[in-house]
Amino acid sequence: MASIENGAKRFKYKVLKEVSLRAFEGRLDNESPEEISNVIINKSKSDYRCCVYKEKEIIKQTVKIACGVDPVDGSKTTDSRQIVRVIKPACNACTINRVIITDNCRKCIARSCQNSCNSNAIHMEENRAVIDYNKCIGCGLCAKNCSYNAIAVSVRPCMAKCPVEAITYDEDMIAKIDDTKCINCGTCEKSCPFGAIEDISWMVDVIDDIKKKTKITAIFAPSIQGQYNEANINQIKTSLKTLGFTGAAEVAIGADAVSLYEFEEFKHFHKEGKLLTTSCCPAFLNLAKSKFPKVYEQHMSTTVSPMVALARYLKKQDPESKVCFIGPCVAKKQEANNEGSFVDYVLSYQELGAMFASQNIIVEKADVADERNASIYGRNFAIGKGVSAAVAQVAKEQGYDKPISLVYADGCLECKKNLMLADLGKLDKDLLEGMSCVGGCINGPVIMENSNISKARMAKENDEVENSDIYATFERYDFSDVDMHRKY
Repeated sequence: MASIENGAKRFKYKVLKEVSLRAFEGRLDNESPEEISNVIINKSKSDYRCCVYKEKEIIKQTVKIACGVDPVDGSKTTDSRQIVRVIKPACNACTINRVIITDNCRKCIARSCQNSCNSNAIHMEENRAVIDYNKCIGCGLCAKNCSYNAIAVSVRPCMAKCPVEAITYDEDMIAKIDDTKCINCGTCEKSCPFGAIEDISWMVDVIDDIKKKTKITAIFAPSIQGQYNEANINQIKTSLKTLGFTGAAEVAIGADAVSLYEFEEFKHFHKEGKLLTTSCCPAFLNLAKSKFPKVYEQHMSTTVSPMVALARYLKKQDPESKVCFIGPCVAKKQEANNEGSFVDYVLSYQELGAMFASQNIIVEKADVADERNASIYGRNFAIGKGVSAAVAQVAKEQGYDKPISLVYADGCLECKKNLMLADLGKLDKDLLEGMSCVGGCINGPVIMENSNISKARMAKENDEVENSDIYATFERYDFSDVDMHRKY
């Protein structure tokens, strides 16, 4: 199995594997959180926390999230719009005080820190300056004025990385998420070094359906390439069927269809001299809708995402079959809950990896015949600039010879900047591609493998389809009667 570099994520992975094992064996019940905590920590000394009891409590709450329920009250949460949740016992190791005076303080005569503090929160003791945290408001003016750079200003990683300021903290200094602001981008989850923010899981529900022999097709995002060591797409398909899925298909097929339909929409916008923004990344859509509603209404493509495109196609073929999307994205779990998505479940690469491991399935050893489906352009939706490159390729295949100016917004902060320019009418481009994750989906918050490694493996595997064109996909898959319009 792939190597998870992040220690906090390895901790979570152990929990997911134990939950998956018990779900497949029918041993998952109310006692499981306690049992799993004892399996993972079978000693009296804690490795990471202040005590073994806190560490076990964190595991118990992580188990509940892995089972798709709220970590505190146990209520079912897989149908919630808010996907990321805070595990409170794990959220207490970040710096409590935003401003800290370090040992570099020389208690200088100038006392610039004290003079610049508008809250009178700094006073001098025998050897150094000291902050009265009952008065300090965390403005950081003292740090800016200190000649010795002896004052450190720290921001919690989750707060610092959140692009929409959805994270604050309560009276106990525990992080809390404002679900009216949150875009479910997963940046906070990815940045938290203590695993205190996790996404709600559908894993147990999927396993229950597999055990019931329910018809369920696994559709996986293009960024799955390279996630499970050297396993290629066809080996992943075989392994998914071995796990119990009825069928498996790559979402890059849906990406090819999206390229075509989004280009048709683009031509209309281009003729009128209007900017079109892509609609594949749900966190990008959430950002535009919440912060830049005018851009969302007037410039956002109404074409569905590749996930939804393929799900609708499969439901046309077999309305009784369920669809489970597998990818690197937290926001996809929210998108699946939107009306008209036709997606029943969403799993992360970490969750799928845990399921494989619990059933002793070694993906890279699966032996399958060669099978090619999507184009290289559909598969490259996984990488930044891949969507706009695919639209440009459709233009080329259609003989559209008008020049197209493209801009790629790499990550949420770049997305915000470009959406702001568009809102002000100052983005002089034809097509804006926005991805909430820097580098694209291949660097999503719930990946298994380091993105540089998986990207290299992806490029190696895709060499064989380098010359395929997008229209070749439609010789095998007919999307002509599939509704490609986004409903939300």
